[in-house]
Amino acid sequence: MRKHTFTILVAAALGTAVNARTPEEQSPGPEPVRTSSIEEVLQSVSANNPELQAIAEDTEAAALQLRAGNMPEDPTVEYSSFYSRTSTGQSGSELVVSQGFDFPTLYATRHSQNKLAVSSLNSTLVSERRRILLEAKTVCLDIIMYRQLGELLDMQEDIAGEMLELYQKRYETGDATALDLNKIKMELMNVATAVADNNASLSASTNTLTALNGDTGIIFEADFYPLVEEVTDPQAAMEEYISGNASILAAENAAQAARKQVSLEKQGWIPKIEIGYRRNTALREAENGFLVGGSIPVFSNHRKVRMAKAQSASAHNRLSMLKSTAQAEVKSFISDIQETRAALEAYDEPLMRETLSLLKEAVEGGQISVIDYFVEASNIYTNLSNCITLQNRYQKLLARLYANRL
Repeated sequence: MRKHTFTILVAAALGTAVNARTPEEQSPGPEPVRTSSIEEVLQSVSANNPELQAIAEDTEAAALQLRAGNMPEDPTVEYSSFYSRTSTGQSGSELVVSQGFDFPTLYATRHSQNKLAVSSLNSTLVSERRRILLEAKTVCLDIIMYRQLGELLDMQEDIAGEMLELYQKRYETGDATALDLNKIKMELMNVATAVADNNASLSASTNTLTALNGDTGIIFEADFYPLVEEVTDPQAAMEEYISGNASILAAENAAQAARKQVSLEKQGWIPKIEIGYRRNTALREAENGFLVGGSIPVFSNHRKVRMAKAQSASAHNRLSMLKSTAQAEVKSFISDIQETRAALEAYDEPLMRETLSLLKEAVEGGQISVIDYFVEASNIYTNLSNCITLQNRYQKLLARLYANRL
């Protein structure tokens, strides 16, 4: 009775794990796109990600607003009608058509400032795009890791299942103890739990990738990492990371735009000009003339230069901070990459898998006990799992180091 109960429990656990393994096949809707290429996934995310689309629209709106701010004022038209007790009807009228504008040098300065500000906006858009694509690439790397861990767990489960069948027969003939059977059954329980957890993580990563793709179905099918460029020249890698950093480029353009703003505010003392046409009519005659005037910025420009200088200093300080942060980040990335690479080279995966096969043969041949087998095999499985996790960390570090290529 215990045997049947245990079999049902394991089957139920494995059934749950299998269902979690393929959530995309259970969801309704159009057939999702299947691919094994990270590049194809990133192209799809770049086209479908709603956050990126919103940022692009905001950037376009901000650029249009900047350009609109450098246009001349709208022309004004005024018409006045006059009446008198000594006359019947309208005794006179006045028509004034005028146009106000800034001094031409202000438009030129604003134009230069706007170009820098738009460049800063575009660089910020590039930075946000890379952030989103890096997140999508990280999810793809996690999916590969969970599939590799799943393959390792499947192998562990298959071996434990074969040993359970073998020792069940030995137990029936008196060549194995109940302790041996219980140890194998507990191993199967642990594996079933690990399989369920791993499949849940795989399902979560798959759903995250779908969300990043704007809820457009996409299934990333790869189970191995693509070839990556090794860091053979750390100094060149550091220079590439800093020189191509879109956040730094955005800050540089913003700092230059802030400097232009100082120059613009220094010209704030120049009066605004207004010209126009005036026509006055009386009962029997009309007068035509020109309108010339202006506004003197006595109060409107108060302390604006000091404010612009403070904003410029803030922009330059932000630029310095971003450069320092980027330098610290890239040094940390390269150091972690080198250490992780050295740790990976210490693992001999073929040797560990060969040792598992030898241990299996030894326990089947009666040379070692089941308990001894699981003690040794558990260490090997842990090392294999650590190797897979470490490889994932290595790939993620390289992805962050070369994020400017996204």
